[in-house]
Amino acid sequence: MSNTSRAGRPKASSRETLAEAACELFLERGYDATSVADITQRAGVSRSSFFNYFSSKSDVLWSGLDDRIGRAVDDLVVVPEDRDGTHVRRILSELVEDFAPDSLALAMTNSSAMGLDDELEQDAALRQARLAAALADLARRSGVTALTADIAAATWAAAVVAAVRAWAESGAGRGSVGDRFADAVRAIGRLPWGGTET
Repeated sequence: MSNTSRAGRPKASSRETLAEAACELFLERGYDATSVADITQRAGVSRSSFFNYFSSKSDVLWSGLDDRIGRAVDDLVVVPEDRDGTHVRRILSELVEDFAPDSLALAMTNSSAMGLDDELEQDAALRQARLAAALADLARRSGVTALTADIAAATWAAAVVAAVRAWAESGAGRGSVGDRFADAVRAIGRLPWGGTET
């Protein structure tokens, strides 16, 4: 008798199973009409298993990016100063590196069908604000004035979120978030409205 495993798709983790079930239900019923109980029932896991992985229904979509932002924030808080942005570029580039298509990408490309437009916008703003706060703290530690630090931090955090969104909307299997982030970094240097006096 052979010791090889059954052919087909490998067994997914409970986290992946929950994310897949949630996306299916959001597409079928819409975000608002789907409960945590619906998701756990579809995934075949307990409610407590759901809360082992996620703190809310919307976190199902954001958990992968949340993990990456958490690591980036941890890295940013230990940088004593970064006057030329070398550490910022490295840390943010690592944040977007090897980003694979996931439930967030699916939700971004199907947000209207899932009834998620407003939810995604609010959730994206929260993630962007969390990253911007860490960036602004580093900028201030680097001797940047508070106003400029807040503006620079908001811009760099927006570049990350915009890169993820652009990648998802272009077809998450095409290109990479890193490529879109590189585009965003170039765009930062060409921002409109710069240099005008009012």
